[in-house]
Amino acid sequence: AFEAMEAIYTKNENVFMTLEAKDGQVFTREFLQTVEALTAESWKIPYSIRVDSITNFQHTWANGDDLVVQDLFIDASSLTDAELAERKAIALQEPLLRSRLIASEGHVTAINVTLHIPELDQDPTLEIAKHVRELAVRYEAENPNLRVYLTGVAFLNNAFQEAGMGDMMTLVPIMYLVIFLFIALLLRSISSTVASIMVITMSVLMGMGMAGWIGIQLTPPSASAPTMIMTLAVADSIHLLSTILALMRRGIRKAEAIVESLRVNAMPVFLTSATTCVGFLSMNMSDAPPFNDLGNMVTMGVIAAFLVSIVFLPAFAMILPLRVKSGFQMKGLNFDRFTTFVVAKRHILLVGVSALVLGLAALIPQNELNDDFVGYFGEEVAFRVDSEFTSDNVSGIYFIEHSLEAGESGGISNPEYLTMLEEFAAWYRQQPYVKHVNSFSLIMKRLNKNMHGDDPAWYRTPESRDLAAQYLLLYEFSLPYGLDLNNQINVDKSSTRFTVSMENVSAKILRDTAERGEQWLREHAPPPMFSHAVGTALMFAYISERNIKSMLLASLLAFVLIAVSLMFVFRSVKFGLFSLIPNMIPAAMGFGLWAVIVGQVNMGLAVVTGMTLGIVVDDTIHFMTKYLRARRERHLSAEHAVRYTFSSVGSALLITTVVLVAGFYVLTRSTFRMNSDMGLLTAITIGFALVADFLLLPPLLMLVDTKSRIPAPDPAPTPIGVPNAEVAVP
Repeated sequence: AFEAMEAIYTKNENVFMTLEAKDGQVFTREFLQTVEALTAESWKIPYSIRVDSITNFQHTWANGDDLVVQDLFIDASSLTDAELAERKAIALQEPLLRSRLIASEGHVTAINVTLHIPELDQDPTLEIAKHVRELAVRYEAENPNLRVYLTGVAFLNNAFQEAGMGDMMTLVPIMYLVIFLFIALLLRSISSTVASIMVITMSVLMGMGMAGWIGIQLTPPSASAPTMIMTLAVADSIHLLSTILALMRRGIRKAEAIVESLRVNAMPVFLTSATTCVGFLSMNMSDAPPFNDLGNMVTMGVIAAFLVSIVFLPAFAMILPLRVKSGFQMKGLNFDRFTTFVVAKRHILLVGVSALVLGLAALIPQNELNDDFVGYFGEEVAFRVDSEFTSDNVSGIYFIEHSLEAGESGGISNPEYLTMLEEFAAWYRQQPYVKHVNSFSLIMKRLNKNMHGDDPAWYRTPESRDLAAQYLLLYEFSLPYGLDLNNQINVDKSSTRFTVSMENVSAKILRDTAERGEQWLREHAPPPMFSHAVGTALMFAYISERNIKSMLLASLLAFVLIAVSLMFVFRSVKFGLFSLIPNMIPAAMGFGLWAVIVGQVNMGLAVVTGMTLGIVVDDTIHFMTKYLRARRERHLSAEHAVRYTFSSVGSALLITTVVLVAGFYVLTRSTFRMNSDMGLLTAITIGFALVADFLLLPPLLMLVDTKSRIPAPDPAPTPIGVPNAEVAVP
């Protein structure tokens, strides 16, 4: 419907320049002269096809039997005080200007530049924004009384691009530093830290490089792919390196430790990589192509991370001078005591953590599925500042539009059609958050008044179709080039464009208002007149709603695929299904807590479940593979298998969780809320994944996995960083 609208009329991409008179007086000779000059200069903005302002507004009045059509202000510097006062009164009373291009108090005005941007290989939005900003800076320097605020669809698109690129330039380097510091702190090995950074760097380069070769373009959502690849690549290298270091601390030679680490970790790392890919590939079910690109880019990065970890990392570790102290113990962390606590308090933990899960999950419905596109940007971002000022003083940047058919060629001159337009406009003006309604009927009412000697009593729609058609023809012949009615009337005069300007509202309010407008047309207008509401912001509003629903379905599909895969890998339907519990509850707990701290789920958060699924499964797979190895190869009891698992993989899970949470927390520093919210909820979800695997999964295993095994003594207490040697069991 949106594309059909643009095919009939001009496109609605625009630059909206709000001009504030610092002294509060727009209608002075000096300020109006500036508006005139800036209006003329705006025609030179790239891809500009129309410029509207109060100075070039096509004012009409009667001169005897003649209709005069002329710019409202011509050479403002030469106007007398009386002429200024007269034109000021006209501007403030004209429905086509008030709350659209002039504030009702007369202290702020605006220039609207309509753009026609062709389909190009490279988006020219940055070029347009650069040109307009330079224009604004120059005019502000030349006119101390002028303050220019820049907004509109073009600047909304530009703000998204700048936010995404800005995060890549600032947050990615910071994330590198954070990951480097945490790995160095937790592994206590410079060589291992260097190896991890090499794996991370190569994974990002390979993933982004492959995306470039297949032609994926960077957009604000997909621009966060390097950050995600970095955090995901950490897990593979940490599991391999922590096992190598632990074995070497027990006196095993480096080469043997590397071989043994590969033996016990290759399959879990492969499984976690595969399930992570499933989680991110599920993002292809999103209705928003940029999220498809994000999922595919991160998937390629995960594949690269697996290959680099299995092929490059062991060889690099052989060359590096890895040195560890035999029997070294990391201070402050002891998994033996923690394991004893979990085993001893398993019933209390099972009840307590289950209650916490159910309590948080019960809060999920409290989340509101909503978006605020201007609110995506931090309060310090110029676009948000300018957009909020514009909405508060002149007009909003969100539009609801209809293409209203008259049912026949020339039918827009029908009195019945014009009357229906007026009723529809009157209804919209009564709706909350509506700033202005631009209807073709406003032009016809003004022309009818003009053709009756400017008598205010005739400010109504013409009663005769023939008269209305003649008025319109006379008016169109009088309009200058570039300011015709092609943006509002189709070629055969069978339909008109109806535009509602809204305040900066949330996506839900925008959708509700548009749907009520469609319902009004169904109930009151003739069938040919009905049309769906369209608009750039409205498309975003519907994308957010559809995206959330499609990603929920995608997450369910990913859960099923991962469960089936784990059934084959674990060679057990029970353990495959059982693994779903710790995989599903972190997202449930995360969204439940989100309802408490924020309460609004936006388009960016819709992908968190699918995105974190692979990360969450990582913990479960490593825990379950070590547990099953202890049960099947070492023939340990359930309790002893839990102890063995904590001593084998507990430190690696803790390290990867800390690094991942720290990495995603860096995203919360973004001024782009889509990224910052996604980073925060992802960090929360990953944290809950560790809670599930450490405090819920072991008690569940000890409760349900009661099949007897050959007794075996407890493994010797092993501090974190020194897991039991994973040697082959005869």
